[in-house]
Amino acid sequence: MTPGYVRTAALVTAMIVGALLPQLHAGAFAIRWLVMAMLFVVFLGTRMSRASVHQSHGVLFATNLAMGFASWAVGYAIGGNEVALAAFFAGITPTAAAAPVIVGFLRGRVDYVVAAFVLTNLGVSALFPALLPWMVGRPAPGVFAHVAGSVGLLVFVPLGVAIALRAVHPPAAQWPRRLGGVSFGMWLAALTLISANASHFVRAQADLPHATLARIAVVSLLVCVANFALGRLIGGREFGREASQALGQKNTTLTIYLAMAYASPLIALGPTCYVVWHNLWNSWQLHRHHATVRGRETAT
Repeated sequence: MTPGYVRTAALVTAMIVGALLPQLHAGAFAIRWLVMAMLFVVFLGTRMSRASVHQSHGVLFATNLAMGFASWAVGYAIGGNEVALAAFFAGITPTAAAAPVIVGFLRGRVDYVVAAFVLTNLGVSALFPALLPWMVGRPAPGVFAHVAGSVGLLVFVPLGVAIALRAVHPPAAQWPRRLGGVSFGMWLAALTLISANASHFVRAQADLPHATLARIAVVSLLVCVANFALGRLIGGREFGREASQALGQKNTTLTIYLAMAYASPLIALGPTCYVVWHNLWNSWQLHRHHATVRGRETAT
């Protein structure tokens, strides 16, 4: 079995193990630290500059907001107000902190996705206090401060440490090439915990109507497909992969928290189901990337 297929099998296995062992959700606190460690490795080999910000970032942010309301409309057509709200929380979710990690595995422009992460997370969180009362009828004070603190810890701490280490020890910029296997192992651990957390959450809602859960799963899948496809169109030839990942891979931890705090566990199933769909797509992307690389190596 080639290394590409081994990695694909490992990703799928991690998701299955997490789904079958929901008790592993007790270790969900480690997800943040695993993502920070992976970002640290990525940032060692990434230099941020003005060139990291592109005009398509503004289009991505506007599309991120529009997807929230478009998803609500689709959800309402499929299953009424509750499904609509679940779709809204899935659609408006900003870029995931792990998106730069996946783009790094795919050999894309990490700095582009980092810029998208910061813009969408701070922008969406700044608007949430005004949007949530309108959508769910409850005030949402302190959302921006909560998300700003989370973004600061997740991104700027590993970025600052990486920059400082490169300054005092320049050869550290070459470490990511040697630490690819370590980063992938950390991603497998994080993916297992993410899947276990989602599995535990769904199992805890045992009294939910199966038909409603099915409608939420379907609409979150439609939102996921639309996000990745629209992102590729927005990024064009230059940033298609990066923009697709920035719009498609979502910071579901944020909107699951907000849905639980200001709506209901049923509504939180929107971004929870999205976890499954975007990680399945990530697994396929990584498999396809490694298969392509393997094909090129064989051809030469």
